[in-house]
Amino acid sequence: MNISPSLAALLADALLALHVGIVVFVVGLLPLVLIGGALGWHWVRHFGLRLTHLALMVFIAVQAWLGQLCPLTVWEQDLRRVAGQSAYRESFIEHWLSRLLYWEAPWWVFVAAYTAFAVGVGVAWSSVRPRRTRLKEHI
Repeated sequence: MNISPSLAALLADALLALHVGIVVFVVGLLPLVLIGGALGWHWVRHFGLRLTHLALMVFIAVQAWLGQLCPLTVWEQDLRRVAGQSAYRESFIEHWLSRLLYWEAPWWVFVAAYTAFAVGVGVAWSSVRPRRTRLKEHI
């Protein structure tokens, strides 16, 4: 990469924040869908939202099965190296956000957890069916 170390550090922190946002979306949406389905919330049946959720979770589970790290993790670590930082040197953002994402456990634990969560998202897909809406319904 041909960028300055300070820009690389800033981009690494931004990627970490994005990664945390994606994790919050993926993890947080499942209980909201289940609760919202029971309470009749229409937004939890939004097809695009649900398809994005399902696709992200399947991608995460498949990567775990293949023994691959998330591309966001790889890019962040590359940027930290360009910035002259060792992997996860403690900046303020990194210190707090990385504690939410990175856990020490055997790889099989992550494979099992991601797979179980993907199955949960699939069950939510079938029990709280997403609906495609037509443009006329919104006008």
